[in-house]
Amino acid sequence: MVNNVTLTQFIIEQQREYPGVSGAFTLLLNDIATACKQISHRVNRGNLIGVLGSADSENVQGEVQKKLDIITNEIMINSLNWTGHLAGMVSEEVDDIITIPAHYPKGKYLALFDPLDGSSNIDVNLTVGTIFSILRCREGVDPALEDFLRVGSEQVCAGFVLYGPSTMMILTTGHGVNGFTLDQDIGEFILTHPAIKIPEDTNEFAINMSNQRFWEAPVKRYIEECLQGQEGPRGKDFNMRWIASMVSEVYRILTRGGVFMYPYDLRDPSKPGRLRLMYEANPMAFIIEQAGGACSNGRERILDIKPQSLHQRVPVILGSKNEVERLVSYYQDADKPASSS
Repeated sequence: MVNNVTLTQFIIEQQREYPGVSGAFTLLLNDIATACKQISHRVNRGNLIGVLGSADSENVQGEVQKKLDIITNEIMINSLNWTGHLAGMVSEEVDDIITIPAHYPKGKYLALFDPLDGSSNIDVNLTVGTIFSILRCREGVDPALEDFLRVGSEQVCAGFVLYGPSTMMILTTGHGVNGFTLDQDIGEFILTHPAIKIPEDTNEFAINMSNQRFWEAPVKRYIEECLQGQEGPRGKDFNMRWIASMVSEVYRILTRGGVFMYPYDLRDPSKPGRLRLMYEANPMAFIIEQAGGACSNGRERILDIKPQSLHQRVPVILGSKNEVERLVSYYQDADKPASSS
């Protein structure tokens, strides 16, 4: 008989290696897992329960919301605000800090989440997901803005859940990366992908080529070299992938390597990037680094960036370590003063 390790068992066994860690963290992860099971059910039912299509509203970033954006955000909040494990939350879909109702107990953690990443793909039946990050909070205080505006290296946990052919949770608590698949028969996440490692080299890249004319020189240089294939300076052929769903792109990189780029472009200098630092870039960077990869905005490690606002956007380059480092070196070359080049 196969000994299937559940998510709860796995977290408890990890905690036993670190004396003094309370069970509240395990319970919080169980709360998140429960919320994601509910979201998985809604996503899989789709138009059978009338949840596809636009909600005819916009979120705080001015993006048109899907019905499932609103539904999944409500599921996350309602699953986490009463349990006593959180002091506060922030969501991509909400402008300000989400406070815990006064009649509920408060915990020592903060949750940050994108309840439905890649929601533009939902109506065409492509994979979407939920991204989450957990920070510790000062005990005995109502969290203020500065409690959330912390560098990504302070995260105690990060993960994402894929709603695809199977529902999967990818998780790190700072001790490697592991993957869990939802067993629909028993309603439990089961460890199926232990100790995930990203290959350091790759021949795949993911980028939105329609933005090519707006890229900075280092990205143009990198992509041009990839496109030249065996005849170019890289001496090998590359494949391009683009799903427009960050959870899908990152999962592919975790399983077979690659590099994902949503770089800064010159189309609108007032917008430094597309992806949100606190609930997209930071949790994904934590996961990628724990799996042996690298993550940068081109000029700075993502996990070292000090957030300035809840919904700050940043450029993102992540994936196989050697490819990310090559791209970063191209930025360094481009930024050298002309006299030293």
